[in-house]
Amino acid sequence: MKAHNEDTRRFEQLILPHLNAAHNLARWLTRSDSAAQDIVQESCERAFKSLHRFLDGNARAWLLTIVRNQSYTWLKESAGERYYVDIDDEAAMSEKDKTTLAHTDTPEKWTERMQDRQALQNGLEALPAIFREVIVLKELEEMSYKEIAGVTEVPIGTVMSRLARGREMLKKELLKNDQ
Repeated sequence: MKAHNEDTRRFEQLILPHLNAAHNLARWLTRSDSAAQDIVQESCERAFKSLHRFLDGNARAWLLTIVRNQSYTWLKESAGERYYVDIDDEAAMSEKDKTTLAHTDTPEKWTERMQDRQALQNGLEALPAIFREVIVLKELEEMSYKEIAGVTEVPIGTVMSRLARGREMLKKELLKNDQ
């Protein structure tokens, strides 16, 4: 019983602080909020069962590696199905965005901000998953190249290359939508 309590306490300390990052990555990879929730739950179960093998290091990167692998497994099993998740869904919105307008916003500024978000959402959605994931991990999760390399299981040079190519592809998508 004592070992189980220690495992639970260790899991809570190492893994629970990174659940938002795990959900964010799964949601961007699968394009489905409900799939992301399932994937994070399954990933947490796997992490808990394997916690004895995690001796030391970056728990966030370890969890995100599990989430990434689970996401790709889900994508393979769901091949042919297309999912869309709105970046402005209730779970992803900040308190400011939940209000119709902030004090300093004009209707025009608010509309422009919402259009920019939608354009970014559409641009990211258009990218192949290998480019989308490195952009999400670098820009949204603020991970280092080394951490991303660990999560994606590719060399740092490949991470840098995918990030550069992904940013260029995203830029083209945003410019295409701007015209």
